[in-house]
Amino acid sequence: MQRGRSDVEELAEDESGEELLLSSDRSRQAHITSSSSAEASLRLAFAKFQSTVSAHSPMESNQAKPSLLASESDSQRTLSPYVTGTSVVALKYKDGILMAADMGGSYGSTLRYKSMSRMTPVGKHSLLGASGEISDFQEICKYLDELILHDSMWDDGNSLGPKEVHNYLTRVMYNRRNKFDPFWNSLVLGGVKKGEKYLGMVSMIGLSFVDDHVATGFGNHLARPILRDEWREDLSFEDGVKLLEKCMRVLLYRDRSAVNKLQIAKITEEGVTISQPYSLKTFWGFTAFNNPTAGAEGS
Repeated sequence: MQRGRSDVEELAEDESGEELLLSSDRSRQAHITSSSSAEASLRLAFAKFQSTVSAHSPMESNQAKPSLLASESDSQRTLSPYVTGTSVVALKYKDGILMAADMGGSYGSTLRYKSMSRMTPVGKHSLLGASGEISDFQEICKYLDELILHDSMWDDGNSLGPKEVHNYLTRVMYNRRNKFDPFWNSLVLGGVKKGEKYLGMVSMIGLSFVDDHVATGFGNHLARPILRDEWREDLSFEDGVKLLEKCMRVLLYRDRSAVNKLQIAKITEEGVTISQPYSLKTFWGFTAFNNPTAGAEGS
């Protein structure tokens, strides 16, 4: 005979069921709490890892993050050149290209350096001369060294000519001008390839042109008139050197940044030759030099 369940037993069973429910709720809450704390720990560890990586990364630590509210000091630009060279004069002659430049480097208005060469060969067929900021000229020479090296690695029997180098320099100067960080130079590029003579110029903003004779700086105002009067297509080497020396002498008289120590370079099919530095004979006894302000207003 089955015994009936008493009220006490049913009450005890209800209480044990409630305790089981309470214990399961507590375990679930404990599991959620432990999951949240584990996730928080993972986030904290990842944040520490990111800070460690950024602290040891030169790109993150040295470069300022872009901002619409960034001040002018965040972006540095060359506002004016420091050490500069003056005029470069070049012309075509019977066998190739002749180029002349003095060796002065001016720190502001002070003629600080007197042995700075501002002409350099570029590859097999080109010659480059520069006026303006000397450090920018050195940077351009690095660009050209990489260009010539990359071209020679093809080893296809061909090499860049003066026209290609001139176009490359035009793109480089115009690209830097568009970044509002120009190279502060005026460049003269001459060369000979396959019997064809080439002479061109590039300004600091990427303006370029070709001509039979070119000049930069004060030479554009003082030497070009002489070249227009006396240059001819069949100039011999000796006559071309005399014409360049005449231009450089006038610049020495009139340009305070010029120095009486110059080089003359030539480029032909045989290659580039740059002369040793030398000085010009000068005469300072002209009447206009004795009292240059005579007759001027306010003198």
